[in-house]
Amino acid sequence: MSLREYARKRNFGKTPEPSNHGKSNRSANHRFVIQKHAASRLHYDFRLELGGALKSWAVPKGVPYKHGEKRLAVHVEDHPIAYIDFEGTIPKGEYGGGTVMVWDKGTFEPLSKASLKELDSGKLHFALHGSKLEGEWHLMRLRDGEEWLLIRGGEDMKPPTKKSDDTSALSGKSMEELSRSEKVWKSKPKGRRRATIAIPEFIESMKAKLVTRPPAGPGWLYEIKFDGYRAVALCGGGEVRLLSRTEKDLGAKFPEVREAIEEFGIHDAILDGEIVALDREGRSSFQLLQAYEIGEEKPPIFYYLFDAMRLGGRDLRKHPLGERKEALREALEGAPPILRYSGSLGADATQLVKEVRRLGLEGLIGKKAGSAYESGRRSGAWVKIKFLHEQEFVIGGYTKPAGSRHYFGALILGVYDGRRLLCVGKVGSGFTASILQRLHAQMQPIARETCPFENLPQPRGQRYGQGITKAEIKSCHWVDPVLVCQVKFSEWTRDARLRQPVFLGLREDKAASEVKREEPEG
Repeated sequence: MSLREYARKRNFGKTPEPSNHGKSNRSANHRFVIQKHAASRLHYDFRLELGGALKSWAVPKGVPYKHGEKRLAVHVEDHPIAYIDFEGTIPKGEYGGGTVMVWDKGTFEPLSKASLKELDSGKLHFALHGSKLEGEWHLMRLRDGEEWLLIRGGEDMKPPTKKSDDTSALSGKSMEELSRSEKVWKSKPKGRRRATIAIPEFIESMKAKLVTRPPAGPGWLYEIKFDGYRAVALCGGGEVRLLSRTEKDLGAKFPEVREAIEEFGIHDAILDGEIVALDREGRSSFQLLQAYEIGEEKPPIFYYLFDAMRLGGRDLRKHPLGERKEALREALEGAPPILRYSGSLGADATQLVKEVRRLGLEGLIGKKAGSAYESGRRSGAWVKIKFLHEQEFVIGGYTKPAGSRHYFGALILGVYDGRRLLCVGKVGSGFTASILQRLHAQMQPIARETCPFENLPQPRGQRYGQGITKAEIKSCHWVDPVLVCQVKFSEWTRDARLRQPVFLGLREDKAASEVKREEPEG
């Protein structure tokens, strides 16, 4: 039976079942899955990966365990490879409506050389190697119809316990838990009726450690380091919430991104990526992104997606990096241009460093192949290598304007060292007239009388430290240290000051208390 029959029976605007084919297993090991299916009648769906699809049978009474025991198995339409990890609730009224659990999965070993030919002739001898099932079975067709027998070969096998029988081999959930929880679905064009499904809860992004050079040894993959807003997309019920690392709403700032995800329709998911503005050379630019936000520029905006914490109702955080990225890549097939998949550039760090420097990009992100997704952690499984000096700073005050400039002259910047806010200098370039006006207005409600920096004032000859003159220190305007900005600079001086700093924009996706001097390891 072809996959056309599978597609013909399903309305993918309503069912959460995969509409894409999925990727065949390239290893020598064939895969199998048995799904417990509470449809109009409870049964088990037995599927073997053969010939680029899942050959499928409905087994009403489940798998036999005693030698020679036979169970009826009704041959049904082939299912796509992507179905091997499907778990969720098919809506009532749809074909196969009911809860589906991945009861067992693993690999199977055909015990003959020509398994597809043998199957076509009406029989197949194989061994299963799963988390619940182990040993030999036979499939044998009855007459010329779709009814087969699933027969236990080899020795008797002890049946799974009642608890094991009702526990998913994929998620660890019971049938009741799966039926209670909100399930995956895929929305289609506007106007079609949408299911009521809760948006998943926010999960904090994984963090990368700053290092001076790529890690030594094999086992690392590299991706482009973007210069934008890190954004987590929470998808469910035809709606999307786009949140920063600090759970601030980015959907209002970038409605075109949020709407693109809603229109495309992603299964019950939590996606990790970065919203960027690209310059004419195709490089991400935070300064350009800031200009876009305030309406000064209209650069192209994109959401580069590089990981998935959840897809199709499945928690993927414990799955290897390669599996997560492949699942994400498949989920984004056919997506609108504003949604872009960020793939790996390869493992040759030496060549990649040369190329990224040549192109003037900010840096690289290195990720351990096979690593899990560690929400909120900076474990070292992800590292960042920066080729441009750029980081966040806390705004603690500003100086008076001079000459023809209005509103203020320079921002006074700091970083936290424990609980102490330390001044690292000031930035007076990178501002447009409108940014000066907007920033000045934002700082008025947070004005304060006292200096928030613990290392100011500290006399140093004729200067009061960190490049601020005695005259300036007396006339500075201080603010509560709550605003965070992005600044690029040429280097740190020996006395911990910024050399040649340039203001790039405000950051609303990072708390001031988290801002520390970034010092690479290694």
